[in-house]
Amino acid sequence: MTIATTPHLNFRGDARAGLEFYQSVFGGQLALVRYVDAGAVTDPAEAEQIMWGQVASEAGFRVMAYDVPGHTAWEPGVIPLFVSVRGTDPDELAGYWEKLAEGAAVVVPLAPAGWSPLYGMLKDRFGVTWVLDLEVPWRG
Repeated sequence: MTIATTPHLNFRGDARAGLEFYQSVFGGQLALVRYVDAGAVTDPAEAEQIMWGQVASEAGFRVMAYDVPGHTAWEPGVIPLFVSVRGTDPDELAGYWEKLAEGAAVVVPLAPAGWSPLYGMLKDRFGVTWVLDLEVPWRG
């Protein structure tokens, strides 16, 4: 058996835009199920919002997201999670960084760090905090 962990992001009406943006950064296939598709509409104004969505790339990137319906409490909090993208190709990471950085607030610029030759953190235009770093062997 294999197991994979996939971050699941909660939006309020922006899930489609968020997933389309992440697809433009990482590539891969976009899958979307609207509330109307699933027969789960509780508010007609939210029928076209995303009940379940995912981006999955050939390189192994995966993220899921949905639009929290209006009748459900939603408090995104302050940096409730980081989405970590760790890779072995610095040029590929830098390409992801450039795309994610459009409209983002850079927390830590992409540069060498004490634990990695390449590390950066930013909060994207949807308020999601991303950490990108170059994987190095652990020396414990």
